[in-house]
Amino acid sequence: MGLRIAVLCFCTWFLCLFLCLVPGPVLGVVLVVRVKSNPMQTTSDAAMPPALAASGPLSLVAAALLMVALLAALYHGVAVKLVTDWYELPDFSHGFLIPFFAAFLLWDNRREIRGTAIAPSWAGAWLVVLGLFVLLLGVFGADLFLQRTSFVLLLAGLVWTLLGRAMLGRVKFVLFVLLLAIPLPTILFNQITFPLQILASRLASALLPLAGVPVLREGNVIQLPAMQLEVAEACSGIRSLMSLFTVAVIYGYFLERKMWRRVALALASVPIAVAANGARIFGTGLCVQYWDPEKAMGFFHEFSGWLMFLISLGCLYLVHRAMALVAEKGRRTA
Repeated sequence: MGLRIAVLCFCTWFLCLFLCLVPGPVLGVVLVVRVKSNPMQTTSDAAMPPALAASGPLSLVAAALLMVALLAALYHGVAVKLVTDWYELPDFSHGFLIPFFAAFLLWDNRREIRGTAIAPSWAGAWLVVLGLFVLLLGVFGADLFLQRTSFVLLLAGLVWTLLGRAMLGRVKFVLFVLLLAIPLPTILFNQITFPLQILASRLASALLPLAGVPVLREGNVIQLPAMQLEVAEACSGIRSLMSLFTVAVIYGYFLERKMWRRVALALASVPIAVAANGARIFGTGLCVQYWDPEKAMGFFHEFSGWLMFLISLGCLYLVHRAMALVAEKGRRTA
């Protein structure tokens, strides 16, 4: 497995070199004469890599298909496991949305992408090497996170090397969106999850006495008069946090033009998700104390997750409206 990946990495790097360096006659002498004799040659054709500019559309398509085939050979196993994780791990089920959103971004910005000058640059070669090195490191180290992130690094490096830095700047948001589809590594996931458990249990323990429910908290365990309530890993709020952050990125792209507001919306999703999870545990504690512990830990526990996510979406919308109102008020006073 590792040897096959290493060979494919070498082939990918060799193809990248080939597209940037090989003279045109290797791919099509006849088309070279046609391009040289054609006064209508466009600046975008002249700016392409030598092999591609001299070979015409058929060789361009063939080279692109060969590159796609190499990437598919490199990453088909990684992609299958990634989709399996989206399906089996509820914390990262939002990953199914990412490929469709990324494809829409490319289609929505097709005019800008077509209008971007193609200027191949060796400055991106180091990123290609880094992506291939990270892939090999992930394969030999059995680290799925490194294997998956290497795809984004390699893709960025190929765009920079073959199409230019301007094109990389044009598609950088698409590359960032692809990162949202990658599950966090286990060590980082655990480092985030446990503090969220403690934070949620603290928030619920602070609110429950206000409703007349005495509590005793020990870590992530809340002792109620009726029963013991444990804020488990599944109740840490990481699922709603990751999903709400992704939705905030998509929401900001569609409904907000200014970049700083998009970033603010994405960042606002974090405290909103944390507060919503604390409110969910607070509601569960009330149901345990004043209703039925079985129903509180059964139907209400599952239903409240969906309910709080909808409330979180509403809070995200209110934050966006507040930002718009403050900006409008600022323009009026100015």
